[in-house]
Amino acid sequence: MENLIRFKQSDLAKITNFRNGEVKFGEKMITVPKDEKVIDFITHCEAKYVILGIPEDVGIRANLGRPGANTAWESAIRSIANIQHNRFCKGSSIIILGQVDVSQEMNLAKNLDENNPEERKQLFKIVEQLDKEVSHIIFSIVKAGKIPIIIGGGHNNAYGNIKGTALAKGKSINAINFDAHSDFRILEGRHSGNGFSYAFEEGFLKKYFIFGLHESYTSKSVLDSIKKIEDRVRYNTYDEIKIKRNKNYEQQMIESLEFIKNDSFGIEIDLDAIPNIATSAMTLSGFSVEELRQFIYYFSQNQNASYIHICEGAPSLSEEKNSHLIGKLIGYLVTDFIKGNSQV
Repeated sequence: MENLIRFKQSDLAKITNFRNGEVKFGEKMITVPKDEKVIDFITHCEAKYVILGIPEDVGIRANLGRPGANTAWESAIRSIANIQHNRFCKGSSIIILGQVDVSQEMNLAKNLDENNPEERKQLFKIVEQLDKEVSHIIFSIVKAGKIPIIIGGGHNNAYGNIKGTALAKGKSINAINFDAHSDFRILEGRHSGNGFSYAFEEGFLKKYFIFGLHESYTSKSVLDSIKKIEDRVRYNTYDEIKIKRNKNYEQQMIESLEFIKNDSFGIEIDLDAIPNIATSAMTLSGFSVEELRQFIYYFSQNQNASYIHICEGAPSLSEEKNSHLIGKLIGYLVTDFIKGNSQV
């Protein structure tokens, strides 16, 4: 598998804090042996979940957002390695595959100015290259019968997740997106704000539900375009649920699952929906961490849940003393997904 930096057993040992009387995920998670072919190994391995990191922020920059999401993968994997392996969740159910090798793309993007229209077009092209790499790896994981857990990078990677899963399943899939923004913007060139609209346009995304849109940050043109295709794309708003309170959170989870559950679906989580989490589009108003955790647990229990993607967290943008907390949050979300999904 090209463009993949494999995670080694020695990498796990370096980030696991060993302690007498305790067993950590880092002692139980599985890595692909260096002399084994990746696909053969993960196909025959009993572990159900495959963790993949995408440490990039090119898509965010192409969308004129703040960089920093490239730092989430390292923070997250350190936290995940130090979760307790116990009866509630077992590290042995996880293969840590590694990370997409984005060094070339990050290097090409490094000196480009996203505010220069011509250089922004170059960023679009770099994101297209990333799309190919992500979709190929996700395709391989899903084809091997496993469930990808994708961490880090911008929400541009939703496109590769959806395309790769759809190609492996042999048909278009659905998606539920827990997000303050639709990421269903115009097809102006690839970036983090239009992964779903490109996947929809190209036939990989069948039905799409956006959970918790912020009314003040969704353009009229996006709302108008969704209205024309509401048999396939629907949303609720954060304002309806938490401010106006004319919709109930639990009931909205039930209704949105009803919309997508009849086909394979991806669970997309944008951390900019949670207040005070350092992201490219940080917010002070949004759902709580507990509500997000309930959301993931609820949707993961459905047999058609095919992957989870946790993106846009940017530890490098947070307070230095607490930069580890985003990784810790991602660790909670990963185990919530596994706990719900392992019952299927």
